[in-house]
Amino acid sequence: MITALAPVRWFREFGRPPRILGLDIARGLAILGMAGAHIGEMDSFDWLDPATWTDLVNGRSSILFAVLAGISIALMTGRSALPERERIPSIRLNLVGRGAVIFLIGLALEMLNTPIAVILTLYGLLYVAVIPFLRWRPWQLLAGAAVLALLGPALLAFLSAVMLVPYGSGIGFVLYGTYPITVWLALVLGGMALGRLRVGEVRTALAVLGIGLALAVVGYGLGGVGQAMGASGSAASSSFVDEGSEGASPRSGWEGYPQALAETDPLGAALSAVFAVDPHSGGTAEVLGSGGFALMVIALCLLLSRPLRWVLLPLGALGSMPLTAYSVHVLSIVLIGGPGAFFSSNAFWAATAGGLLLGATLWSMFFGRGPLERLVGRGAAAMAAVPRR
Repeated sequence: MITALAPVRWFREFGRPPRILGLDIARGLAILGMAGAHIGEMDSFDWLDPATWTDLVNGRSSILFAVLAGISIALMTGRSALPERERIPSIRLNLVGRGAVIFLIGLALEMLNTPIAVILTLYGLLYVAVIPFLRWRPWQLLAGAAVLALLGPALLAFLSAVMLVPYGSGIGFVLYGTYPITVWLALVLGGMALGRLRVGEVRTALAVLGIGLALAVVGYGLGGVGQAMGASGSAASSSFVDEGSEGASPRSGWEGYPQALAETDPLGAALSAVFAVDPHSGGTAEVLGSGGFALMVIALCLLLSRPLRWVLLPLGALGSMPLTAYSVHVLSIVLIGGPGAFFSSNAFWAATAGGLLLGATLWSMFFGRGPLERLVGRGAAAMAAVPRR
């Protein structure tokens, strides 16, 4: 029931343990960053020009969102303790239900026909993809994330070249689209490892800050080397022969395969995937560099959430309902520009940020959880309640 004391109680209680306010703040930044990547006007990033620093939101915001998803999965399945074996069946069903609802929300947003590469469909799939890793220890999760980050992009690029750029709805969705599964599962596994390591403690945040800085230096340094070598393109190499280009060799059947393969460069594609660092390139350098950047953001949010709690509460409120906020943002683009419209405006980005912060704060004060978060929770509970034989 709504009362006049609700705001007072909210300011006093919101974000207190067991909730970790710093994670909500980081999630709020991810939402605002993704909104900026969708509708903001910005020049290419240049360290020496602060006016270009808003370009940092491109690619990195969605990576931050993915790492936070892994942390959330770890927190909801046992926090620093591995879930008991007897709980695993119900946890699996809970994650399947949660992922299914998120996937459907993503499909609904895609049907609005915006130019946005909606992340929620893959986000829902990841809730199912992590099921085999629920009882992995932090070092095992980190090892799995490292293998995917270091070998996944190169392997995908190599296979794409050898198979002459395979295509299909499934392949485009999970392997060679905007969000390749190797990249995003690596980020989620890394987030799960962090979620198992008492993420709310100050010493953990300080360690994560140092690790994130080291990863960012390695990743962006690797990308810089690749740019100097001219080998920092997309992980899905664009150097293959185009069927519609002049002099293209035949692609159908084994008869034309040797010549078509000879005109590609599988090893070059794999090398390019290692050094790819541009936003959404899906390369090893991007995973390490932007993943490290995400860890630094999370660590700083955890550290600042205590001394700056009152100032950062609106960001925390926004981050407590990311599905609702993301969906409202996408819907607002349709309402302003119409289906299929593409436009960019920093004024609209600022208005979106202000509206989301105000709306999320008021909703959290008077109603608690976001409406779509409630829907996802109900879907997860309904799935977990399915009788098992």
